[in-house]
Amino acid sequence: MIKRLQNKIAESRLALPVTSVIAIVLWFVYGLVQQNLWLSSICFAVTTYLMVELNNSNSLIRIYSRMVSCSFMFMICSSVYLFSSLKGGIIEVCTALFYILFLKSFQNRNAMVWVFYAFLCVGISSILFVQTLFYVPLLWIMLATNMTALNWRTFFASLFGLILPYWFMAGYYAYLGDFSEPINHIISIAEFGSIANIFCLNAYNIITFTFVMICAAIGTVHFLRNSNWDKIRTRMIFEMFITINTATITFIILQPQHFDFLIRIAIINTSPLIAHFISLTHTRLTNIATLLLMATAILIPVLTYFLGLWTPLLTF
Repeated sequence: MIKRLQNKIAESRLALPVTSVIAIVLWFVYGLVQQNLWLSSICFAVTTYLMVELNNSNSLIRIYSRMVSCSFMFMICSSVYLFSSLKGGIIEVCTALFYILFLKSFQNRNAMVWVFYAFLCVGISSILFVQTLFYVPLLWIMLATNMTALNWRTFFASLFGLILPYWFMAGYYAYLGDFSEPINHIISIAEFGSIANIFCLNAYNIITFTFVMICAAIGTVHFLRNSNWDKIRTRMIFEMFITINTATITFIILQPQHFDFLIRIAIINTSPLIAHFISLTHTRLTNIATLLLMATAILIPVLTYFLGLWTPLLTF
């Protein structure tokens, strides 16, 4: 088997440190100090670590590779406008942590604790972005079909996990004597914008969304064609990534006003898919495609800077 440059990069122990250095530089250039983005950067670092753990604990890539976390960092860093949102950073952490906990329920009908904590992450995320609750029916289906762990105990565990953050929120606002805020928050889930109103997105949003969709499409097609080489558990996990990613991309297209939150969920789901492609293909064409994707991820923030779509705050 020929080891091409893409394979050397994918299997290199320097891949994660080098990508981390690039990410740190971009954070400083974007204005880590000037905009006081320390909490957002901590969320980014924690999510990156969780992506490493997601790969390690589930053997997503059947060889040694840090491409899952590296792919996550590349896609987030190509979208530097995401750096400034602390809410978005917390949603990233909740999404990655949800997967780590949720996947522990695989074929375990006594996994009430893992399911509770997994859906607690969904509940916390929905406090910040109430539309997260739209994923819940799909997650129950995944719990039944892909994890084969749905029964009345895990179902009620998931409900308790979802409700707990709202129980604390209700207690807080009861102390303040004002229930209008939580009521308005819950009601806002029924507020829909114009269908597929892409005019609410700027050019930078569209560029990065297109890039993530291309990575998702490549990773999805590759996995569906080569899934027979993976274990059944790995197939179930990747099928879940593909399903939730497809739902997320559809959500973005239909309701693009939620782009800044949804694109993070799409990136987390796309990262294992494109990492699987980069790590486990060996042809000349895939080598070229991988190098083009890496170059594009680096060039997007550079070119959009020169086009005036974002402004660095680090001065020398």
